[in-house]
Amino acid sequence: MPRTPNYFIVDASALPEVFLKVAEAKRMLETGEADTVNMATRKVGISRSAFYKYKDAVRPFNDMLHGRIVTFQILLKDEPGVLSAVLNIFAQSGGNILTINQGIPVNGCAAVTIGAETSSLQLSLEDLLGRALEVPGVVRCEILAG
Repeated sequence: MPRTPNYFIVDASALPEVFLKVAEAKRMLETGEADTVNMATRKVGISRSAFYKYKDAVRPFNDMLHGRIVTFQILLKDEPGVLSAVLNIFAQSGGNILTINQGIPVNGCAAVTIGAETSSLQLSLEDLLGRALEVPGVVRCEILAG
């Protein structure tokens, strides 16, 4: 019976160095900075066996979500124009909003869930979250699922 994979989102600073080097080697191969696995692994300083051992298990968060639907949870103050400003951030970033669900405000804040297709994003998900958090009236913005 095949094993169902479990995924974790982990800060890169907590990962063993080999995982970061595998991700860098994969990036070099994809961008053409290295023509072969041998060249890429030599440039980043890992063995080919380490690369092959982890290559399918390690990928940057943005790559994992590229071309996928991502669900965002946003907590907004109950003030006119806050949701509109957040939606404008998505539009300017190239995100394609598929669904918007907003709860009734409680204690002056409303929870909003946005489902967006991310393949056309012109910036990283981290940058998108950061820009949304800069909007006056946004209390919290995080990714629920991707």
